Amino acid sequence: MISNKSKALIPAPTGAMKIPLFSELPKPHEPVYLSLIIPTYNESKNILAVVHVLSYLLDEALPNNYELIVIDDDSPDRTWEIAQQLTRDYPYLRVMRRQEERGLSTAVIRGWQVAQGQILGVIDGDLQHPPVVLLKLLEAIAQDADLAVASRHVPGGGTSDWQIHRRFLSRGAQFLGLLILPSVLSRVCDPMSGYFLVRRDAIAQKLMNPLGYKILIEVLKRGEINQIAEVGYVFVERQEGASKVTWRQYLEYLMHLFQLRFS
Repeated sequence: MISNKSKALIPAPTGAMKIPLFSELPKPHEPVYLSLIIPTYNESKNILAVVHVLSYLLDEALPNNYELIVIDDDSPDRTWEIAQQLTRDYPYLRVMRRQEERGLSTAVIRGWQVAQGQILGVIDGDLQHPPVVLLKLLEAIAQDADLAVASRHVPGGGTSDWQIHRRFLSRGAQFLGLLILPSVLSRVCDPMSGYFLVRRDAIAQKLMNPLGYKILIEVLKRGEINQIAEVGYVFVERQEGASKVTWRQYLEYLMHLFQLRFS
């Protein structure tokens, strides 16, 4: 199955951010159980390790029944180009280069729009989300969860070496979220998580309008989510590359909360 040529880049979708039903996927297509989105920006030093570890785990857990989709926001370090070259050796890897849009949340939605899986997911491209936790998330979905979230705030979860100010900002953002959108954020212990799996039919045909980088609150608000499972994980510091967290992202998070509150 391994081609000696790189696969063509996936064209970036445009228009309304609606995820198609499984039955609406264009024909012919190759349906799979899991589609995992890896949003990237300047992750050229991490992308090989991420793809390799995830492929190793999923080749064992879901042989021939998954896909990895890298969605890159036209990184200056050409992460998209490196990822595309990896498709020669990783047959279940697909790559999209976005040149018109920016932002983690919209990248995830655009990835889900072209995904072929029944279960949709997202994981960071910097190895701060331990890939092995994905197996526990899959187990939770197999036990009928509509949404399985990797959480820092349940038993087995935590952060590795966060400084006090970063812990304060994270908890403060969650507290503000509970004040502004209590019925949504109170459903999970870690609404700030960016590592989760969700059933396609729970969010298909819902008009998404994400802002910023906290895609989980969009899913919780817009989707038809009944059963939720949370799996503990320890958020680790990145080994390569620079953090993308800025004050602008905290501002976008607040704007997103108010947008959802009054939608």
